[in-house]
Amino acid sequence: MTIKAILYILSVPCSLYALQSINFDKFLKPNKVVQARILVLILSLGISYLAVNFLYDFFVNTKVM
Repeated sequence: MTIKAILYILSVPCSLYALQSINFDKFLKPNKVVQARILVLILSLGISYLAVNFLYDFFVNTKVM
């Protein structure tokens, strides 16, 4: 398993956990639970993608790995 895959496995749950602190009720229509969960999942994957690429590039460019 590559280091990038390990970083993805660690960052997706962390971003999902962090997004739980945001109150999405003010931004979403009532009775749209499935759409809200899909939105949180997409946001989590996007945040994870950005975080993993940043960390990977940072470690590669500084020769830490």
